[in-house]
Amino acid sequence: MTPQPTSLTEFRHLVNRRAKQSPAEWDRSRELLRQDAFGSTLVQLHTCIRGAGLPASVQQPLEAALHPDARRPQDLSAAALKNLTGLPAAKAIRALCIYFGLVEPAAARWPTPSLSGAAVEQWVRSHPNPFNLLLESDVASVLDLGAGDLSFAGELTDRYHEPLRRHERHLVLHCLDRLDPDSSLGGPLHPDKAVLTALRQRLGSSFTYCGNQNMFDLRRLDEQGTLAPRYTIATCWAPATPTFAYEPARLSAGIITEHLRRTKGSFRRTQIHGEAALEVQHGDRALLFPPWKFEIIGPLALLGLLAERGCLCILGSIDTQVFWEILAQLLADSRFRPSDTPFAAENVPGIFGEVFQKLEALPIGAAVDLASVAPLRSDLPKYGSASAPGGATYAFRYVEVRRAPVYPHAPASSTARKFPFMIEEMTPWCMTLVPA
Repeated sequence: MTPQPTSLTEFRHLVNRRAKQSPAEWDRSRELLRQDAFGSTLVQLHTCIRGAGLPASVQQPLEAALHPDARRPQDLSAAALKNLTGLPAAKAIRALCIYFGLVEPAAARWPTPSLSGAAVEQWVRSHPNPFNLLLESDVASVLDLGAGDLSFAGELTDRYHEPLRRHERHLVLHCLDRLDPDSSLGGPLHPDKAVLTALRQRLGSSFTYCGNQNMFDLRRLDEQGTLAPRYTIATCWAPATPTFAYEPARLSAGIITEHLRRTKGSFRRTQIHGEAALEVQHGDRALLFPPWKFEIIGPLALLGLLAERGCLCILGSIDTQVFWEILAQLLADSRFRPSDTPFAAENVPGIFGEVFQKLEALPIGAAVDLASVAPLRSDLPKYGSASAPGGATYAFRYVEVRRAPVYPHAPASSTARKFPFMIEEMTPWCMTLVPA
């Protein structure tokens, strides 16, 4: 709530402070000074001033300074505006627009779906391809986390852009990836420039790709209005290992590091052509990765981000180790989350018991409602509060587990498409989740 000034001096201070604290709004406030918008801006300011309950020593000079017949800031008294705000005319109007709340919030540029959890659950229960929700939702928007080479983005656009366009609707597609586009590391996971250009040409301003972006630090993008507060679908394909293969809420750092060295090989930070890198000794080969490759975030953070951003959450092509770590967090019984015990092929059957048997018995391509296998957890801790007793929690009202790398007749990433040809790899999993 905007503080109420008691004098002109205090009003001037509050207006300046509000403008300085709102750099994203300050940038957008220029739009309100355009010649075709300026008259409406003055009318709105007068309305706000009259309804703000300001003291007469502030309201009267404000109304006098903002002459309604002006068509540009230069038509107003620069001296009067300087006295009221301490700023030149154009900046004074922009600061007043921010103070009185005329600048549209950054996220308002993106439509927000009005889907209820109950409606989404009812829909996905009867549709094997969850992405078709885009054709029936009031908003068709997707947030792709860890977008990699943009192969999923390309398939999604190929499948849904034209059907939506024929009904005069737009596909909003925002893609995030931690790989720096200028890095020499990451190889085939970098998007091809031709792919980026094609997506931008087809979707226009509705498409955004943000490389070198930590998905768990989105404040700057939110302030800029780059991202929507909520999407029809939030998805992540082939959640990274080991990033999401260990949950720090149940495994200590020492246990994780020891298990990594035993299963992945010794590793160390290094430099390659002046660029920070992680070197992993895999047998007789030294492999190079981005320096954050072995940073452990855990599935709780990923699940929380998906639930916050998506009306429907989709995890595709989940490898076995990541799958069981995610599953442990989704099930209610704490016995599935043993302390300091990394999951491995030899202990997962014993830890998960009947849950393991039922899921392993699923034929390739089959799906099951997870709540029919074991009760779902109702108190997932929000990211950052995992160790805080009484902290904020959330839940998923519906979780479907599918034994397959992809959904039938649905878009997928290039990584997911490769699994049928990788004979030595175990079949990955998919998860469809509906936040409560």
